[in-house]
Amino acid sequence: MLLRMGGARNRSFPDSDRPSRTRRARRSRPRLSLFWRTFFLLSLLLFVSIVAWLQTLRAIEFEPRVMQTARQISSLVNLSRTALLHSDATARLSIIKNMADQEDVRILAREPGDEFQPFESDALGRAVSKEVQTRLGAGSVVARQVNGQPGLWVGFSLGRDNYWMRLDIQQLSPDSSRTWMVWLVTAALISLAGAALIAHLINRPLKELSFAASRVREGDFEASLLDEKVSTSEIREVNIGFNRMAQRLSKVEQDRALMLAGISHDLRTPLARLRLETEMSVADAGAREHMAADIAQLDAIIGKFLDYARPDHVELKPQLLSEIVGSCLYAVKSYRDLRVNVDMPEDLLVMADAVELTRVVSNLLENARRYGKSPSSGLANVDVTAKARGDQVLLRIRDHGMGVAPEALANLTKPFFRGDAARTAAMGAGLGLSIVERNLQRMGGALELVNTQSGGLSANLTLKRALHL
Repeated sequence: MLLRMGGARNRSFPDSDRPSRTRRARRSRPRLSLFWRTFFLLSLLLFVSIVAWLQTLRAIEFEPRVMQTARQISSLVNLSRTALLHSDATARLSIIKNMADQEDVRILAREPGDEFQPFESDALGRAVSKEVQTRLGAGSVVARQVNGQPGLWVGFSLGRDNYWMRLDIQQLSPDSSRTWMVWLVTAALISLAGAALIAHLINRPLKELSFAASRVREGDFEASLLDEKVSTSEIREVNIGFNRMAQRLSKVEQDRALMLAGISHDLRTPLARLRLETEMSVADAGAREHMAADIAQLDAIIGKFLDYARPDHVELKPQLLSEIVGSCLYAVKSYRDLRVNVDMPEDLLVMADAVELTRVVSNLLENARRYGKSPSSGLANVDVTAKARGDQVLLRIRDHGMGVAPEALANLTKPFFRGDAARTAAMGAGLGLSIVERNLQRMGGALELVNTQSGGLSANLTLKRALHL
């Protein structure tokens, strides 16, 4: 094996990895959570309902308000007209003065040159003006400004004389828009608070279920138990069913691990005896060598079973990545068909289990040596690079072989799956990459397998970064 150690250059991965990073960025794009989606939908529904009720109440209030205002104006004009009609000149002046002082109602003579603006400025004004004219007669006028003075002006006739009566519209029909606005804001705030509470109550059991499912995916069955005494019957049934499923999966996982470990352990004893007997009893050296190689391969396959059945819980500690990679390279330094180029910082630290991470790197190097050989030279050229990115460390182990069919990439980490014939020239257990993925998941990492543009398979590992030993 030829080994090249690079410096601590912070070299970026090639362009062949950009599509995968683009896909990861697309998958990790923030989306609206169930809580906010429910909250926004409830808020929209409540807002539409409030506006609809407000319009309905205004429509219901409109006609009574018009009739009441017009009736008050007409009654006041008729009473004033009657009082002025049946009084002499001295009493008439006294009545006009008392009305101005006590009721804030002024009666002025109407001149032919008076300029006025009609009261029909909005729907309410038009309806009030029309109703007042109907009650007082066709000669009456309702204005909102006379000679530049604002107010509610009503023009009426008293015999041959014409008069203006100036009223305060707020006394007759108070403006309730401010009251409506206060109630609208209050109702909106209460509705938003209720929508947030409802969305929280709906989202909480689903959030707990999502967390429990993530713990089951990581193999932590004890931390995935849900409350089986909640008040909602549907959620209680879901929680009970999920807990039973988690218990069943835990039992299946324990039985699987125990069975694989037991079978693998029991097979190694007769294999050891068989190898010893082969070396002692077979006279032909070539046959003895081939039989010993077959037994060694069987023992390696059993070792893979043991690694795959290993318990899921590991203890993570800060580790020097360069030391772990160096120990793996030392174990394979006698291989003449493997050439490794290493480029990583010497002081790069990761949070990992040293034994588990050693198995990961060793399996990937062995996989690259077996299936990543160049057809022309027969050598497996492997590049091992690493760099820090935020709170993560990206480790890449890449060969320069023939790569893998694109449709087979997603299945490479499945147990006992074998790729195409180009990458399966050597016989194995079909568990190497499955063990790599399981070990990385135990340490909180991830594995991604991609074909490079220049040829070969690249294993991209994501590990937790440690800041100090």
